[in-house]
Amino acid sequence: MTRIAFAASPSPEAQAARDTLLRLYGETPDNEADIIVALGGDGFMLETMHHHIGTKRPIYGMNLGSVGFLMNEYRPEGLIERLATAERAVIHPLRMRATSADGARHSAIAINEVSLLRQTRQAAKIRIWIDGQARMEELICDGVLVSTPAGSTAYNLSAHGPILPIDAALLALTPISAFRPRRWRGALLPHKAQVRFEVLESAKRPVSAVADHVEVRDVVQVDIAEDRSIALTMMFDLGRNLNERILTEQFLD
Repeated sequence: MTRIAFAASPSPEAQAARDTLLRLYGETPDNEADIIVALGGDGFMLETMHHHIGTKRPIYGMNLGSVGFLMNEYRPEGLIERLATAERAVIHPLRMRATSADGARHSAIAINEVSLLRQTRQAAKIRIWIDGQARMEELICDGVLVSTPAGSTAYNLSAHGPILPIDAALLALTPISAFRPRRWRGALLPHKAQVRFEVLESAKRPVSAVADHVEVRDVVQVDIAEDRSIALTMMFDLGRNLNERILTEQFLD
């Protein structure tokens, strides 16, 4: 018998679904479970994955939110059978190391993306380094982000970045409303690339750095690299794995 722990977002729908599933399958504490079932939307799935970093427990999401790109359809019946046949996707997050204007250093994990965003009406000015080489001396923009394949259909896609297959050994580097160079659309980077953003004129043009839900204000330098020491496993219904969803997304209006 698969031991399942259920986690639910605060929404009434997710809480009601959790009660239903507990009646059907019982309750197992997180630290004894074989699988975590997350009930909510994509945002709650990310929260659950962050919470279970380091536990190596696979997470199966059931959609009780809006988009549900990272989730499976919510159906209370037949859950054990669905889990037994589910396909697994292993992803590696990004590690952000940010230095703020006061000299403080901050570290955070991003499953989707690390984004830099202007804090005021002034456009940001950012120098981009890749593997120790300055590849762009000055990007004038609202912001810039580095996305994992898992996050490529989130903020990255809204910023007109490329969609990446989940098993692609790539990262997406995407500008947000670039002003100069106006026609630059970003770059595809090897997954081992070491990215550094250097904030220019930081006192006049303050910038914040965001790793999923962690924000650091007034940054002057941000280093980003894939953290291969962390492996996160998501589970998807047979025939509806993340690669299939990413492929389908590219043919939607």
